[in-house]
Amino acid sequence: MRVIEIEGGSGPAQALQISERPTPLPGPGEVRIRVRAAGVNRPDLLQRQGGYPPPVGASDILGLEVAGEIEATGDGVTRWRPGDRVCALLGGGGYADYAVVDARHVLPIPAGLDFVHAAALPETLFTVWANVFEAGGLKAGETLLLHGATSGIGVTAIHMAKAAGARVIATSRGADKARAAAELGADVSLDATKDDLAAGIATEGGADVVLDMVGADYAELNLKALKPGGRWVVIATLTGAQARIDLMRLMLKRIVLTGSTLRARPAHEKARLAQAVESSVWPWVEQRKVAPRIEATFPLARAGDAHARLEAGGHVGKVVLTLD
Repeated sequence: MRVIEIEGGSGPAQALQISERPTPLPGPGEVRIRVRAAGVNRPDLLQRQGGYPPPVGASDILGLEVAGEIEATGDGVTRWRPGDRVCALLGGGGYADYAVVDARHVLPIPAGLDFVHAAALPETLFTVWANVFEAGGLKAGETLLLHGATSGIGVTAIHMAKAAGARVIATSRGADKARAAAELGADVSLDATKDDLAAGIATEGGADVVLDMVGADYAELNLKALKPGGRWVVIATLTGAQARIDLMRLMLKRIVLTGSTLRARPAHEKARLAQAVESSVWPWVEQRKVAPRIEATFPLARAGDAHARLEAGGHVGKVVLTLD
């Protein structure tokens, strides 16, 4: 089967090259998916650059989410049959013609949704559910402050928060992105390049939950923005992982600060999340209240160009690889 290998090189186009590997066999409790589309995510970029090695036991092939058809099943798999249209969360292995995955991490593609859009769902839905709704405890009537609002996760967080009856204050860089966040459903959309973010958030009464993909540069802003009893959830540190925090203010406002990653979670935890997403979020997907926005698609052989598009930072939504 075709796979994308990390060959080194000075840039993504040189580093990511087509190669051949044997088609994997599904083990007990696993399925093999004929991949039709694979989502491209920032952790893929970090892995290519050597900064995010796969967890022990995970494939070294890039790709954390795919959509396609079940092609084979291992012993003990009862839910899925060959030909089923599915999407799946992977620990790795998505940039390939075939991917093997724990059958519990697979979800059915809703009727009418194509493979490209389905491949853009798992990583963002699992991430937003685990962090905004489970760790952050966002409820109807509360306010979510979302940084990086036009990323794939940002778009999904806007949709899911609105579907749950919450308000959204979005921040992004540039007038075009701020306008896009508003069009996606954000109640308030601030341009970080020209707006006074602290004043704009304060005018709206602050936030109950912050989904932070920025890191160090926004630590003080988040602390000011959160209401008493607020929840601050960190899932990326684009501007650095080291920040100074006024712990007394954290205590006085009774703020909960937490963070997580998704890829390294154990299989049983991802299975639990899959069940929660299917029961709580999948109805929103079926109703198109939650829908990925696709910035661009690239064929598998142009995976390097897909990485370059994501690295450029001008995207709104997801970049997806397609496989014939």
